[in-house]
Amino acid sequence: MESGLARPRYDFRNTALAYLEVTKPRSVLLLVFTALATMVVAASFDGPVPASRFLVAMAAVTLACAGANTISCYVDRDLDATMDRTKKRPIPEGRICPPERALYWGLLLFLASIVLGWMLNPIAFVCLWGGLLGYVGIYSLWLKRRSSWNIILGGFSGGLPALFGWAAATGRVSLLPVLIAALVVLWIPNHIWSLAIFYSDDYARVKVPMLPVVCEIRRALHCLLSTVILMVLFSLWIYLAGPWGNTYLFTAVLTGLAALILSAYVYLRPTRENAWLLFKFSSPYLFLLFLGMMVDVWLR
Repeated sequence: MESGLARPRYDFRNTALAYLEVTKPRSVLLLVFTALATMVVAASFDGPVPASRFLVAMAAVTLACAGANTISCYVDRDLDATMDRTKKRPIPEGRICPPERALYWGLLLFLASIVLGWMLNPIAFVCLWGGLLGYVGIYSLWLKRRSSWNIILGGFSGGLPALFGWAAATGRVSLLPVLIAALVVLWIPNHIWSLAIFYSDDYARVKVPMLPVVCEIRRALHCLLSTVILMVLFSLWIYLAGPWGNTYLFTAVLTGLAALILSAYVYLRPTRENAWLLFKFSSPYLFLLFLGMMVDVWLR
């Protein structure tokens, strides 16, 4: 009798964890952090954000990112089941079964997000819809399996959480938040292509035409290095476009130099291990840069 009572609690815990895992929490946290940072920066220019609006905005962008990730996992369930990197995810492992439950879960999360987004303002609402359209529609459903341009054209959705944060705080956009969002878009190819180099056999097996898989590695690394250079230049343009202090400038220069040196090292020594090192550096780079933005405005 006691074991019969204990088992449902154990099953519920595992099921809850599976539904959390399918949202890709680490990806959600990084994207939500970019929205948080731009809200803080916007508030320093435009005045404090009411606590109620701040909480609604954070809930909206979190639910939107989680919902889009979940729907994407449903769309890619056949690929995930074949790739070594993803075969332990909840859908291919059968921890969410039937897979349509993940689709309904993702749609529920996103529906809740757009209701909250509508409570904020029209621009924030459009940013949430744009994120779903870009990530699920353009990237997952259209380009991921068809074109090596998948990350370039489908990656604009990655910058929308940052743009959303500014719009949620101020109700408008300007050059500075557009530059910040563009920086995130330029960060995405470096992040994904370095991962694709490490897992090139995986992507080749499922016929996903990531750039490092479908072209000569030197050409792919040339494109990767070009996007990193543009990303670093945009981080400096952001400094010129806003009334920043030395904290952001120091962060942008230091992290930018690290990104350039590491990318150049991978270009000169194109091994899977070096590509993995670049991939592992990419997320801390984005986190530190946006943290530098927040610390800068707090110190001022």
